[in-house]
Amino acid sequence: MAEEYIRLIFGLKIKQIRTEKDLSLFGLSKLCGLSKSYLNEIEKGKKYPKTDKIIKLAETLEVPYDHLVSLKLDKNLAPIGEILQSGILDEIPLELFGIQQSDLIDIIANAPSKVNAFISTIIEIAQHYNMSREGFYLASLRSYQEAHNNFFKDLEDKAVRCANSYQLDLTGKITSKELEEILEEEYGYTINVEGLPEQKELDNLRSVFVPSTKTLLLSNRVDEAQKTFIYAKELGYQYLEIKDRPYTFSWIRYDNFEEVLHNFYASYFAGALIIPRNHLKDHLKNVFAMKRFSEKAFHKIMNLYNASPESFYQRLTNVLPKDFGMQNVFFLRFTHKLGAEKFNLVKELHITHQQQPHANEVNEHYCRRWMAIKILQHVSNKDLDYAFNIQISDYADTDQQYLVFTSATKDPFRKEYYRSIGIGFLISPALVKKISFVDDSKIPRIKVGVTCESCSLTDCEVRKAPPKRLIAKDKHKKTAALVEDIMKKYS
Repeated sequence: MAEEYIRLIFGLKIKQIRTEKDLSLFGLSKLCGLSKSYLNEIEKGKKYPKTDKIIKLAETLEVPYDHLVSLKLDKNLAPIGEILQSGILDEIPLELFGIQQSDLIDIIANAPSKVNAFISTIIEIAQHYNMSREGFYLASLRSYQEAHNNFFKDLEDKAVRCANSYQLDLTGKITSKELEEILEEEYGYTINVEGLPEQKELDNLRSVFVPSTKTLLLSNRVDEAQKTFIYAKELGYQYLEIKDRPYTFSWIRYDNFEEVLHNFYASYFAGALIIPRNHLKDHLKNVFAMKRFSEKAFHKIMNLYNASPESFYQRLTNVLPKDFGMQNVFFLRFTHKLGAEKFNLVKELHITHQQQPHANEVNEHYCRRWMAIKILQHVSNKDLDYAFNIQISDYADTDQQYLVFTSATKDPFRKEYYRSIGIGFLISPALVKKISFVDDSKIPRIKVGVTCESCSLTDCEVRKAPPKRLIAKDKHKKTAALVEDIMKKYS
């Protein structure tokens, strides 16, 4: 049994017995002769007293010595033991949100049955939706990003220092060759640009890093932009002195949350290096000042950088909230297989509140009027390498409108697969002041829902399922009204 677990159980027992006897820490301290601060550390599971002190506590609290040192818990504390033994608290990256595990245990101890029921409910929901351990980690990371508006100044500053140190151009002109030289000369890398075998099971991998020899193996299908990002990310791992990290890109599995967090840090660093913040900011100001939207001007900015469309859109989620004060932003990435009915939302980010388009885990049909869905249908049906579009999505059931930019590309690593990347902004008077072309009449305005099952639109030509949620809600409303009439009649 882990020492920490033993300390926690002992501390919980002391606190429970002291509370039952209506003793304060100060009062117990006076009775047993141990300092209040020492008793507090015992109760929080930070200290485990020696035998003579346990005997003193047992005598003072009038309980058997064996009861105190036993790991068996009373009925009302048993749920805490189950939670501690399950290891669930070790899975949750509490420190990321400034929460001490001891504080959470203290909360649980004050209402063990209720808190245990709550945690059990969360676990059951996660199991019901087949949430994996990695899924839990990624959800925690997303919450962390959203809490910081997806902007991390320390990583921005380190990317700039790194660029200055290695004399890299901070106007978006960084090439894979430059980064390759740094990795080889400065960090002792051996890079094999066609190092991954062409096997079906490895199709989704772009690179594998072998730490023992510092060998980086690349897929022969990565293009220049992807190669640059991989090298920039590896430089991030080295420059940030990150040790605990995944060794494949894309990841196969995460063994702990540190790997998830460090993978994000390295990716953020890479984006900041390849798409410099100040350079991007200046060009975005010019485009946002236009009265009419220009696709040409938008792509001119995108093409300034040696980056994929996804990297560019991701970078917008760092810069726009921070430097343009855009607080109601969403980022979505969908994947789709040619001919399949399903569209998979595989990545999302919401700043600062969850916006209208978001993932659902109940197998409902995403609105086919979303730009992300329409553009995926377009590129897959036409077998295009790239497509772009813009629209204002007017949500029928909330009266909220979003300005949405979306690009779609073929997936170079999976045959007959396509992906779309989109970013959207809640339209408000503040946004109109920041993006002049929001009122451009040429931008199509489309009535949309979230899912077919929750949408009230009656004239939708692309509906895939009836609005069962609204039908059920209407039925319940009518039932409630009839019950109220019956109550009045017989009262």
